[in-house]
Amino acid sequence: MPRKNVLGSLVLAIALVAAMAPAHAGEALKYPDLRGEWRGTGGNKWPTPAPLTPEYQKIFEAGLAEQERGGQGNTPTFTCLPPGMPRQMNVYEPMEIVVTPETTYLLIEHVHDSRRIYTDGRPWPKEIDPSFRGQSIGRWLDTDGDGTYDTLEVETRFLKGPRTFDSTGIPLHADNQTVVNERIVWDKAKPNELRNEITTIDHALTHPWTITKVYRRSQNKGPIWWRESICGENNSLIRIGNEVYYTSADGLLMPAKKDQPPPDLKYFSRAK
Repeated sequence: MPRKNVLGSLVLAIALVAAMAPAHAGEALKYPDLRGEWRGTGGNKWPTPAPLTPEYQKIFEAGLAEQERGGQGNTPTFTCLPPGMPRQMNVYEPMEIVVTPETTYLLIEHVHDSRRIYTDGRPWPKEIDPSFRGQSIGRWLDTDGDGTYDTLEVETRFLKGPRTFDSTGIPLHADNQTVVNERIVWDKAKPNELRNEITTIDHALTHPWTITKVYRRSQNKGPIWWRESICGENNSLIRIGNEVYYTSADGLLMPAKKDQPPPDLKYFSRAK
C-alpha cells in the first residue's frame, strides 16, 4: 500500500511538471523579438516652435543668438555631460534592446545613454539620487490580445540637469521636476520599426509636449557594434568661468567667437 501511494505521488508530480513546462515556454513567447541593432531616424532635433513659457522662450532665443555668434548656447553636452531624458531618446548611436520579465534594457552606444526600465511592478522609491537618465518604471501591454506584448509604457522621474531637448538648446526647467512618459509601440506588421511617443511634462512648458520618434532595425545578419563613443576624446572645447574656448591643434587656448575676452589669469604669474 505505501508503495502504491509513493508511485501515485510520483506520477502526479511528473504530471504537474509536464503541465507547467508549456506555461513557462508560453510566457517567454509573450515578449516581442527586438533583437538586433536599432537606429534613430528623422534627425536629432525636437520640432519647433516649442510650447515654452515666456521666461523660457527668452532663454531659448538668447541661446540661439549665442550659437549664431559662435558660442554653444544653452546646450550643456559640449562639456561631455550626457544628454539625459528625454533628449537621449534621439538615439544618437546604435541601440540594443534586451527584454527580461523584470527589466527592459536600452543599451545605447553613446555617452551614458543606456537605460534600465523596470517592469517588475515595483513602486516609486521614496528617496533616490537624481540622474540625467532618471528612474524609469514601465509595463508591457498586449493591445490586440494575440498573446504577444506589443507596447511598452514607461514613466521617468528623478532627473537632474542641466538638460535640453536637443542641440538647439530648447530648455527644460532648472527645477528638474521633469516627468517623461513614453509609449513605445512595436507593430507586428512592421517588425523592424519602433515608434516612441514621448510626452514631456516640465515647468518650462505651457502644457505637456508630445512628439514621436521612430527607430529602425538595421537589415543585416547581426548587430555591428563598430565603435565606442567617448565624448572627452578629441574634445577641443573648454569652459573657463562663463566662457567657452577652443583648444588649438598645438594645445593653445584660442577664442571660440569674435571679440571674445581672454580668461582671467590672476592665479598665474605673468611673463615680463
